[in-house]
Amino acid sequence: MTDPSSPSDTGETLPERTPTEWHSNAMQRRIRRRYARERRFRFFGLAALVLAAGFLAFLLFTIVSDGWRGFQRAEVAVEVTYVEDELTAESGSLARADYRTLLRRDLREQFGTERVASEGAWLRLRERMEENPGLLGQTERVWVVASPEVDLMAKGDVDFTLPAERRVVDDEMVEDYRDLRESDRVRLAFNSGFLSRADSTSSELAGVWGALIGSILTILVTLAISFPIGVMTAVYLEEYAPKNRITDIIEVSINNLAAVPSIIFGLLGLAVFLNFFGMPRSAPLVGGLTLALMTLPVIVIAARVALQSVPPSIKDAALGVGASRLQVISHHVLPVALPGILTGTIIGVSRALGETAPLLLIGMRAFVSDIPEGVTQPATVLPVQIFLWSDEVGRGFIEKTSAAIMVLLAVLLSMNALAIYLRNKFERRW
Repeated sequence: MTDPSSPSDTGETLPERTPTEWHSNAMQRRIRRRYARERRFRFFGLAALVLAAGFLAFLLFTIVSDGWRGFQRAEVAVEVTYVEDELTAESGSLARADYRTLLRRDLREQFGTERVASEGAWLRLRERMEENPGLLGQTERVWVVASPEVDLMAKGDVDFTLPAERRVVDDEMVEDYRDLRESDRVRLAFNSGFLSRADSTSSELAGVWGALIGSILTILVTLAISFPIGVMTAVYLEEYAPKNRITDIIEVSINNLAAVPSIIFGLLGLAVFLNFFGMPRSAPLVGGLTLALMTLPVIVIAARVALQSVPPSIKDAALGVGASRLQVISHHVLPVALPGILTGTIIGVSRALGETAPLLLIGMRAFVSDIPEGVTQPATVLPVQIFLWSDEVGRGFIEKTSAAIMVLLAVLLSMNALAIYLRNKFERRW
């Protein structure tokens, strides 16, 4: 039925529409304004991209410029004589020999002071004796770790033109360093101990290996708990759970938990795992459980999205040939959704690897000088180690902090690269 109020029913004639004059001046101005708006939009988008890339480049440049020196250390050459009577006088064994006293004696004889070498420089003598017991009774030149003051001067972090009261080293240490330079007994070498030792109160002896092992153990616990529970939860909600008010509340709760600040999970871990269950403080087991609570909602959401992306025709075809619901899920749905599940899981675990606040609340900020060998032993993680070093007053810890950030970024980039590789490897194209 037509509208009686339309112009055709009332006898009115519609006004004749004039053709558009595309070559008129007014139309050309409209076209130019439209193109100008598009060019401005593209310019602002490109400018935003360049600005973001500039900030990222500045951040990386700052970290690398401050951190690459953390992979270097100053070493001092000392002529060491391994006198058997002095080494085994009290202990009776080379394994428990007093290498510290032996090194101090040689330093005083050759340089007149012990300040040019680190407090832990004697560890190098013990390593040399363990590598070659035949050195006993002989003399050799050994490059030992220099003191923090010599390390700063060797790296050019000391301005010798400043007055003595404004320098971090005194005049006597400056003269000792110049004597070392003139005799060619000081050098910069690769700091292998930074990647093989745990934390230390001396910046020249501090390393990230203990924190890295603690991070790996913590993440393994996190992954072992959150991945199977998260995937099974997603499968149940997508394939088995009825659509009612209870499942709606569960879905909303999972989405809200994914947005909860991480420090809340730290408080939960402190209250439940430490205070209620009495688990060991500062252990990777407790840290992994706490991070698993934080990562679980992220994995559930990512797994549900991956399951929803599976074409319904695959499930219908499997059910049509007589497969059970479990066979459809395990043989068809999960293999197709696996790339998305793995990608979401690794991204969630990467986020957990960079967390600091929840681990501080459960006590993983303790000074740990040993490398952990199990999930129940005291340990720390890389983000907490970076936080602790940034609060140190020693200038040598500044470069160690940036170097540890570089190690953490390398681990995160490796995990993201692994996510991309797994996604491409298991992805099925239709």
